[in-house]
Amino acid sequence: MELTELDGLLESSPLVTLTGVGGVGKTRTALEAARRVQDRFSDGAWLVELSRLRDPLLLAHAVAAALNVHDQGTRPLGAVLADFLAPRSILLVLDTCEHLADACAELVAELLADAPGLRILATTRQPLKVAGERVHTLLPLPVEDGADGGDGVRLFIERARHAVPGFAVDEANHADVVRLCRRLDGLPLALELAAPWLRVLPVQAVADRLDDRFRLLARGPGREPGRHETLRTAIGWSHELCGPSERLLWARASVFAGGFDRRTVQEVCAGGPLAAADIPRVLERLVDKSILLEDGAGPHARYRMLDTVREYGAGWLRELGEEPEIARRHRDFHIDQARRAYACWMGGRQVSWFERVRAVHSDLRVALEHSLADPRDEGDALELAGALWFYWYACGFQREGRHYLERALAASVGPDPRRTRAAWARGLITLSQGDLVAAEECAAMCRADTEPSAETAAAFLEASVLSLRGENGAAVAVLRALEPDPARGGVEEAVWYLERGVRAFAHVQLGDLEEAAALAEESRVCSAVTGERCLQAWGDYVQALAELGLGRAASAAGHARDALEAKRPLHDTWFMALCLDALAMAVAATGEPGRAARLTGIGQRIWRAHGLPQLGSPELAAARSACERRLRSALGDEAYDAAYSTGLQTSPDDGITYAITGT
Repeated sequence: MELTELDGLLESSPLVTLTGVGGVGKTRTALEAARRVQDRFSDGAWLVELSRLRDPLLLAHAVAAALNVHDQGTRPLGAVLADFLAPRSILLVLDTCEHLADACAELVAELLADAPGLRILATTRQPLKVAGERVHTLLPLPVEDGADGGDGVRLFIERARHAVPGFAVDEANHADVVRLCRRLDGLPLALELAAPWLRVLPVQAVADRLDDRFRLLARGPGREPGRHETLRTAIGWSHELCGPSERLLWARASVFAGGFDRRTVQEVCAGGPLAAADIPRVLERLVDKSILLEDGAGPHARYRMLDTVREYGAGWLRELGEEPEIARRHRDFHIDQARRAYACWMGGRQVSWFERVRAVHSDLRVALEHSLADPRDEGDALELAGALWFYWYACGFQREGRHYLERALAASVGPDPRRTRAAWARGLITLSQGDLVAAEECAAMCRADTEPSAETAAAFLEASVLSLRGENGAAVAVLRALEPDPARGGVEEAVWYLERGVRAFAHVQLGDLEEAAALAEESRVCSAVTGERCLQAWGDYVQALAELGLGRAASAAGHARDALEAKRPLHDTWFMALCLDALAMAVAATGEPGRAARLTGIGQRIWRAHGLPQLGSPELAAARSACERRLRSALGDEAYDAAYSTGLQTSPDDGITYAITGT
């Protein structure tokens, strides 16, 4: 009945809010409702999980990421999302909105105002209070006396059989099963937490113990616990049945916003009575009791908690007085991991490091928020945000990186190597967004420090700004004077690789094509020695431009495809858009105007998402316009528009596949 009613509400209302107490199954019901109606939406149903997000300013980022809207420009992201959704028929599921209620309400109102084909299903503990909202309160599962027992009994039996294979309901235990499910108010999470205790207690004993607990809570007429208290009581009972080490790990592991592996939890949570060597065994016991959910198996397994279970553990962590210490260890662990990634990024494991950082993205946010909230930790925020420069700049998270870097820089004063790294990282991001004024500000911040890497960082940013403004001769002069030392690591090592690529790019724009090709080749070879792929891809891109200028179109196309293929696993959208422009020009020069026109459309779709096309470079913009004119002349307006439109309507992922493989 719940799902049928939701079907009707989603048919008639732009916003349906599914409310109910914790543990009642809002997420599960929303996902099933979305599955049932997704065929009604030509652009599909999309899930946005918000439980791990804490900063309301990143809400639009989370929605964009879920929708694969890779916009890293400077326009307000809410407006970008509204433009993206306006022509589409989409169901958007916003799951767990209560801690971001005001931000969700504001964004939902903005999106619905501009997107007539959009439907939103939100799960939360209270309504969003947006005009046109229809609220549906989800009730617990019914528990009945009959042989079937109702949905609540059926769920409990299913979970009990998972915990105790062969478990069956018969005449001897039927009444106790019904009594247990009724005592737990038919709350799905409470039923799931109770089922594992059948491994150690018969169902009658489990039901009896629950009866005893609820009698203590009631204490007279009118004092029967409400459903919220029922869930807390069920979780608390599970807590009491855990051993001391299990309770302690439950509390300490509540610090994680996302999933974690054994090594991470040993680093952050071990200490005192909880030895690191004991943690794998304690993790297994918490999985058996349904406190932790396990993804994978063995030493590579990852663990996570449901939100309500995490909240309970966090409450106990506060009671123990350990919250500040565990939060500090959580922050320090992720700073240490960011330092390692920073030191290793220019090597041959960039995809691996990207995946490792992405897996803990939500916990990096927590660590950054923790550092930014305490003025004494401003240096930690600078270090963490700056060390992640590669993730923000080269892996598709420019907007979020700029958000954190600007907050960290605003909270800091005076020269500091960590401030220099953070300013340099922000400068790279603003260059990729075409915000050259902000990039110049970052160069000035770097110049305020006196260490050699600060001077190197400032000069590199200034040269890059000059090149994007079309002052390539001046840019080359600045770059030639640079003497970065890769042995010093960090900014110096990155600039040592970067400056050859930028210098090669400037020589292309100056028409010094042989010099550009030689520098690009040098950049690619130096990167290939270590297995580094980002600067190798940049070398391939510039080599494509140089080869194109030298009349070697087939070679240019090959280099452009190599660059796309190298960067694809890192989701570096702005760079892939540059490569698509180069590939379109090369393919046009090889005599395939229809394919080139389609590639132009694919590239344009990504540029629209990124922000400023061609990074604002006058030479790149002129080259693309000239290519379009040649293609229109070769194909005619109608054929060009048809091929371009096909590319424009292709998803970025499918478009990159087409560019690389031709299919």
